Amino acid sequence: MSENTALDALLARRPELAPCRAQIAAAREALIAAFARGGKLLLCGNGGSAADCEHIAGELLKGFERERPLPEDLRARLAGQGPEGELLAARLQRALPAVALTTHVSFATAFANDVDPRLVFAQLVQALGREGDALLAITTSGGSENVVLTARAARAVDMTVIGLTGPSGGPLAALCDVCITAPGEGTAEIQESHQVVYHHLCREVEAHFFPQAPPA
Repeated sequence: MSENTALDALLARRPELAPCRAQIAAAREALIAAFARGGKLLLCGNGGSAADCEHIAGELLKGFERERPLPEDLRARLAGQGPEGELLAARLQRALPAVALTTHVSFATAFANDVDPRLVFAQLVQALGREGDALLAITTSGGSENVVLTARAARAVDMTVIGLTGPSGGPLAALCDVCITAPGEGTAEIQESHQVVYHHLCREVEAHFFPQAPPA
């Protein structure tokens, strides 16, 4: 299915997302560009959006809707190590590198206590982010201070910043290369829109990098 056909199908199912069409398409291109140049995706958000960060990373780090067998040369090197290597060769999958910044509990509690709780994600971007990487910053209001500060830190190291917000975009929108201002009345409805959007993006990015992979 082509990019436009897939996006048309999404908008046919969820017509309320039609105003976000150009934003969704631009986010797809930005993610593909980051992975194509060898970059990784960092993700941050609070509460339900933190759970979304882990959900997105989970879809990218293994097969989502397609099987992703390892390249033949790597499979051969693994299989040459005997039965355990054969197991690895048969079961490991290719991945798109994604890191949910919400998962570093020991670091986060120490940094929040010792330095500043607003800067936990920003510190992780400073530690892990590099030029060419991308940040997906998720906040339904667009105004979560720790997320906005993280976007500033990402821009300072020349990362691509993609926002996933509610209808207003909030202060985050001005810091983004692409900001998807998803519709919804209140946090829960906006988060429902977010899930539809990010599943589409994961599906599209996977299809781009693994076009020959059969369905999982």
